[in-house]
Amino acid sequence: MEEQHENIENEISDLKQELEHFQQEKERVRAIIGKIGGVPKFRTKLINILFISAVVICLIVSTIWRGEVRILMIELTTVMLSLKIIYLIHCQNRINHFKFWILSSIEWRINEMMKFIKKQSKK
Repeated sequence: MEEQHENIENEISDLKQELEHFQQEKERVRAIIGKIGGVPKFRTKLINILFISAVVICLIVSTIWRGEVRILMIELTTVMLSLKIIYLIHCQNRINHFKFWILSSIEWRINEMMKFIKKQSKK
């Protein structure tokens, strides 16, 4: 009875250690994803607010004024929107690169495990 109780306590402590390790790994991955754009930072939010404000102001000015100012504001708005789309494509490429890196690492690890299993089965 005493031995069974110790085994259960050992299993519980092992599970606690695995859970702590999992939490640490989860935080590490979250930090990595945050660095590549998974979590918007204050700077990103500020830039987005400034960008939206500039686009709205240009659109309002283009509806109020006539002539050359109107054409200039429409062109400026078009350029700003184009730059934002280019920036979003760049961010998406960074995320895709990170996903590819993770999948390549997983594939490499699986191949290593398969080699190890085949080696063990031959013995």
